[in-house]
Amino acid sequence: MTTPLLEVQSLKTHFHTERGRVTAVNGVSFSVEQGEIIGIVGESGCGKSVMSQSIIRLLDHTDDISYEGEVKLDGRDLLSLSKAEMRKVRGNDIAIIFQDPLTSLNPVYTIGEQIGEAITLHQGLSKKEARKKVIDILRLTGIPSPEVRVDDYPHELSGGMQQRAMIAMALSCEPRLLIADEPTTALDVTIQAQILDLIVELNRRLGMGVLFITHDLGVVAEICTGVKVMYLGQIVEETTTDRLFESPLHPYTQGLIASIPLMDRDRSEKLHVIEGAVPSLGNIPQGCRFSTRCPFADGKCREQEPPMTQHRDDHGVKCWHFEAIARQREVTAG
Repeated sequence: MTTPLLEVQSLKTHFHTERGRVTAVNGVSFSVEQGEIIGIVGESGCGKSVMSQSIIRLLDHTDDISYEGEVKLDGRDLLSLSKAEMRKVRGNDIAIIFQDPLTSLNPVYTIGEQIGEAITLHQGLSKKEARKKVIDILRLTGIPSPEVRVDDYPHELSGGMQQRAMIAMALSCEPRLLIADEPTTALDVTIQAQILDLIVELNRRLGMGVLFITHDLGVVAEICTGVKVMYLGQIVEETTTDRLFESPLHPYTQGLIASIPLMDRDRSEKLHVIEGAVPSLGNIPQGCRFSTRCPFADGKCREQEPPMTQHRDDHGVKCWHFEAIARQREVTAG
């Protein structure tokens, strides 16, 4: 068997606060193969972004964070590296795209200067060589007239072109893994489609693995090969994209899918909502973390945390009653 490109085992991310230790990511395990696009989905506050930032140790600047578990890139444990060693990995072997490009682009430097900085830092090219490569990357990401745009400042670009510039920056050192943290949320729908198409095209052309983090299941259905559903710092269901939509097993996943607005929905029919809100990390429920919002929860759910159970070879679920729920769905559908 080949070694996965990215292998995360029992990852825990702890924040040390005045009120004590808070665990934002609790026991997350998954892998990403080369050329694969894996979706991480869940509501705001479920730990998706903290998990992605933990993989590349983006929060290393603070002493108030600690990790447990393993994060292996090509078999190399990133959590065991020094901060200096991790800086060489970040941006070179693993790159990340954020939701709002303007929070990541420096307004006083041109696009070319910002992308070129990463190239000269990691690849040792001269300024002239770096500029040529920047223009080639801008062209690859579909920015028109890259020879001109390379000297533009961020405010001179549209929202879609700003995001393309961020993707160009992420791809500048030809990373093995790309983490896309809700990269289309701030864009209008037509630009969203263009950015998604671009990520899929680059994934196929360059063969890089992609970890796509989103709360939009429609996006997951469009581009991802596999899905991990997160709730309150844990993965509660994982399977292929097709199987997740065909037969979701966890009540939380079922609620997320039922909440997707449909074009042919009767206007008199109310949109489905998952009752309640994600609990705070300082007040995590005992037992199953979804028990405070789950319509199927009983005493066992509120007292004992369920293990991740394999329903099939490629379908795991963290629920005590998933088999009974699945049978009930089959009866209702029949």
